[in-house]
Amino acid sequence: MSGHSDSKRAIFLALGANFAIFVAKLVAALFTGSGAMLAEAVHSLADCGNQGLLLLGMKQAKRPPSSEYPLGWGRALYFWSFLVAILLFSVGGMFSVYEGVHKLTHPEPLKWAWLAVGVLVFSIITEGVSMHGCMQEVNKARGDQPLWQWFRETRASELLVIFGEDLAALLGLCLALIAVLLTMLTGNLVFDAIGTIAIGVLLIVVAVAVAREVKALLIGQGVEPRRRVQMMAFLQGRPEIDTVYNLLTVQMGNEVMVAIKAKMAAAPTARAMVEAINIVEADFKAEFKDVRWSFFEPDIAD
Repeated sequence: MSGHSDSKRAIFLALGANFAIFVAKLVAALFTGSGAMLAEAVHSLADCGNQGLLLLGMKQAKRPPSSEYPLGWGRALYFWSFLVAILLFSVGGMFSVYEGVHKLTHPEPLKWAWLAVGVLVFSIITEGVSMHGCMQEVNKARGDQPLWQWFRETRASELLVIFGEDLAALLGLCLALIAVLLTMLTGNLVFDAIGTIAIGVLLIVVAVAVAREVKALLIGQGVEPRRRVQMMAFLQGRPEIDTVYNLLTVQMGNEVMVAIKAKMAAAPTARAMVEAINIVEADFKAEFKDVRWSFFEPDIAD
């Protein structure tokens, strides 16, 4: 069974890690006068902005329903998550590919290479701490699910984005360290350029994968398949219900809208049937606490 994850904790860990990396890169850029290191510092600062957008999305998603937004703002979180994926693709991936191609065509010798190695090692350790915290929350959410299945089926877009961003950043830093060390050992600047391009391709692949999953939530996905199975089992086990014809769910951020069509068990009066429906809905919301909207349609045929 899965537990409840704390997405906000993972976001703040990522924000702290990216800000620490930004400061380390900025100091290195000021000491070395390296334009590439300064560009990397700006990149890390942009990552901090990504976490800020996710926090903004989480705040907006808590806005109460109104006459204009009767189902609330829960899905606003998906918009901001999708925007972060786009920024990861453009600012992160495309810029890195451009920088790598530029290094291939206009190679420049490495300056203060050991300082760059030190910054990268520090960044890997810091990003590793963030990734560890993120994985703790992911493991709470996925339960006994394989990691890839959780990635495909989770409805927690903010946690999905942080996982993808942390994974891409950690792997990218490792690629950068390998590229710098190979350049130092061989004196061949091609390794540095190829490493930069590889980082860009990695960021683009992760960004596209994350955007694909968040797009499905923007369109209007239901709850996770395993969650729907649990809901159906609950309804089919109720004595008040004879047959469940249909169960529709829509994920609205951290909340869920449910529509149920069912044949009720025989009741002596119409009032008794209505009372039975009310009992089922109350118990259903008590069992599945993320269900905020419930629409129940009694019928005699599908």
